[in-house]
Amino acid sequence: MGRTFSKAAVLAAALLCLPAGAGAQGEVIRKGNLQVSYGGKIAPHDLPRVGTAPVAVSVSADIRTLDENPPPQLRRIVLAVNRNGRLDRRGLPNCQYRQLQPASTAEARASCPRGVVGYGEFKAAVDLPEQSPYPSDGTILAFNGRLNGRPVIFAHIYGTQPLPTSFTLPFEVKRRSRGTFGITLIADLPRVAADWGYVRGFSLTLKRRFRSHGEARSYFSAGCPAPRGFPGASFAFAKASFGFEDGREMRTTLTRDCGVRG
Repeated sequence: MGRTFSKAAVLAAALLCLPAGAGAQGEVIRKGNLQVSYGGKIAPHDLPRVGTAPVAVSVSADIRTLDENPPPQLRRIVLAVNRNGRLDRRGLPNCQYRQLQPASTAEARASCPRGVVGYGEFKAAVDLPEQSPYPSDGTILAFNGRLNGRPVIFAHIYGTQPLPTSFTLPFEVKRRSRGTFGITLIADLPRVAADWGYVRGFSLTLKRRFRSHGEARSYFSAGCPAPRGFPGASFAFAKASFGFEDGREMRTTLTRDCGVRG
């Protein structure tokens, strides 16, 4: 997997999301009055033609309505990433749910420091009668872990307004052997998320270098699948699905480009 790539695709992956306007160019999906802006990027842009190099991966979502009414509650997130890259968990500790919940960001980091694989933001708003929506935002730390015997990424979310609140959102990690997209991350938002109001957006950058058994490793790595003689290539970066409480589901796919290093 580290050396063989299709000419059409390379890994670019997941979790979770930059606030509106903070990421790379994206796609806008609309259904009725509901709009989701989805974006993402991979860094660095220039990668090896053969083999892989460490990368940081970000994706983005911004949720709003066109008529300024509160959007329906976000209930499910599905992020699928290109199968021709590499996600390496070997040697990372598996953080446990009970270590992270309930806890502040600092407490969660201290409980499993070697399992941190990413960071980001969670943005929500409380709709108050006859007042502007009250921001209720939080920070995210992503942890490598297992839940019910399955690999997950724990997104630990913590905010201080209107009151200190934390919850931990597990993204189940699934792998597929066929098709363009091989790694899929699936999360169902708990009802406690509604205590912060409606979700406006969330962010996660996945980035971690570490050593295991004397070898340097990267949580995510990728190459640029450009044919010889070409300075770069376009590839299917990631596809996403957002499910809402009112039954609406928003889907989109991002295409990105890369340059050949050297």
